[in-house]
Amino acid sequence: LFPLRCFLTELIKKHESTAAEPLDELYDTLADILNEEESTRCYKNYLLPTGEPVTLSESVAIISGGTTGLVTWDAALHLAEWAIENSAVFSNRTVLELGSGIGFTGIAICKTCKPKTYIFSDYHHCVLKQLTENICLNGFSQGQEAEAMNYQNPKLIVAELDWGSVTEKQLLDLQPDVIIAADVVYDPEIILVLIGMLQKLSTSRADRKPPEVYIAFTIRNPDTYHLFQAELGRSGIRWQITPAHSNTGFLCDVQPNVAILQLFI
Repeated sequence: LFPLRCFLTELIKKHESTAAEPLDELYDTLADILNEEESTRCYKNYLLPTGEPVTLSESVAIISGGTTGLVTWDAALHLAEWAIENSAVFSNRTVLELGSGIGFTGIAICKTCKPKTYIFSDYHHCVLKQLTENICLNGFSQGQEAEAMNYQNPKLIVAELDWGSVTEKQLLDLQPDVIIAADVVYDPEIILVLIGMLQKLSTSRADRKPPEVYIAFTIRNPDTYHLFQAELGRSGIRWQITPAHSNTGFLCDVQPNVAILQLFI
């Protein structure tokens, strides 16, 4: 794509230098190529503290396809390492991940913590497509395909989940024992929708034990962080900060200002 972009750019310059009428086709073609370049993906390899590798297809751009969900963020790395150090939280349990993105945290947990069922969830169609590809890339199958191959554990599910419109029945059908999310607390509007969904989870659990909830996020804006805490208090959801992990070296290049809150719904 790069040589073609250079060729078209030079061609447009020469055409413009002749003072001729602009050719819309040239500009349209260049725009298409630039858009395609923006969505170009690369492959990244991560080595977990256990020695297990995670390979992901990621976008080379922070924002691509109208979403930030096509790259791996620091909070996802922190949450994965915390999960590996606290694998008993996930072992033989049903885990629901909110805003899974392209799957790093979930794939790491599935490779190291032995959950019974792991439900990846997101809303953006491009994210769900790339998430599914990454699950396969790491040797996992999901749903009926996994059953046909007689896979025992974990059972993997990819679900489209819109926090704003999800019903209590849909959440009840998922029956999670543990709920996790990474880097979903970055915008006041999203915070309100997230807490609204957590309240639905609280009321839809019937007679079952409430799920354990862990939310990891990078503190970019202290006001947003404090708003999240305030809205949790207003909704009656208690919270506590989980102890920091032991820093095994897996996260040597990421920022230290990541917090993990345990919520009690």
